[in-house]
Amino acid sequence: MKTPTYLLLENGTYLEGTSFGADTGEVTGEVVFTTGMTGYLETLTDPSYCGQIVVQTFPLIGNYGVIPTDFESGDTHPAAYIVKEWCHSPSNFRSQEGLDTFFQAKNLPGLAGIDTRMLTRLLRENGTMNGKLTKKAPPYRPEELAELRSHRFPNPVLAVTRKTAETFPAALSCYRVVLWDFGAKENIIRELNRRHCDVIAVPAGTSAEDIQKLRPDGVLLSNGPGDPEENTGVIRELKKLCGTKIPLFGICLGHQLLALAQGGRTEKLKYGHRGANQPVKNMETGRISITSQNHGYAVCSEPLPKGAALWFENVNDRTCEGLRYTTIPACSVQFHPEACGGPKDTESLFEEFLSLMEQTIQKEEKPCR
Repeated sequence: MKTPTYLLLENGTYLEGTSFGADTGEVTGEVVFTTGMTGYLETLTDPSYCGQIVVQTFPLIGNYGVIPTDFESGDTHPAAYIVKEWCHSPSNFRSQEGLDTFFQAKNLPGLAGIDTRMLTRLLRENGTMNGKLTKKAPPYRPEELAELRSHRFPNPVLAVTRKTAETFPAALSCYRVVLWDFGAKENIIRELNRRHCDVIAVPAGTSAEDIQKLRPDGVLLSNGPGDPEENTGVIRELKKLCGTKIPLFGICLGHQLLALAQGGRTEKLKYGHRGANQPVKNMETGRISITSQNHGYAVCSEPLPKGAALWFENVNDRTCEGLRYTTIPACSVQFHPEACGGPKDTESLFEEFLSLMEQTIQKEEKPCR
């Protein structure tokens, strides 16, 4: 039997559960919740969750096992994972193992058996908080809570970006896209390859000059974790890239970084948008789409970055979900068009990126589709 494990929050609240997966000792991180009913494998392997303690609101997790072809990266990224109940006997013809053995192999601690509904309501009412998984039973000293409140994870983009450039050729090559990797999900590469784009993925620390040397038809600014304002070097290089007229498309963190490079501001949300059921409104057409999201920061709508027009807006809280730029060939969205929130409501946004590239490509022959 696993020993009792406690989740201690910075405000002194604690919940007792049962550990599963890896036994790593005490683990500290920002406690956030995600509302997806499925997609736990994508959540576990999404670099945007780096350093966070992730709570699944859906009560039963792991029922279709572990399927490596569904991974968004080669590793797990949360600091810890919390569920109401994890499935001991998964059933799926593609499953290769269960969550417990997978977590042990990935050195990822899990916590089950707590009231995740109550925890979610607590985070909604008070906002995300730091927390830690510990086997130490209460009571807890005031200095322990003070230490929790002061915990900061070093810039997580540096922890998840690839270390060297990699190339992912398309079966039919029509475009060359540089993927600026701040914690990119694998499905972004797959969606670009499907649209005849050779993809060159480069680390977050790549300079604007080195990106230009690759002679891209366009640059995709990827998703990633953390506070966008911490990435001062990337913002500086992105400002330079904005002056080259190379088409740009930003997703999630990439959307925020592009806004900052164009003079905009970002703000931390109370509890963020995490899950596969986030409604957004296209301000040009009035159409509502269901999207997949994972972020704790948003671009401020007032004022918008220079040369930007509001493209998408969150239906629930009216935060900025997308921008079109009029002074540079660029657009960006806060949500994930490569994910399956709708399930296919917003994947056509990749076509918008292709259109931007086609408008600037100087070739004798028209790009293939």
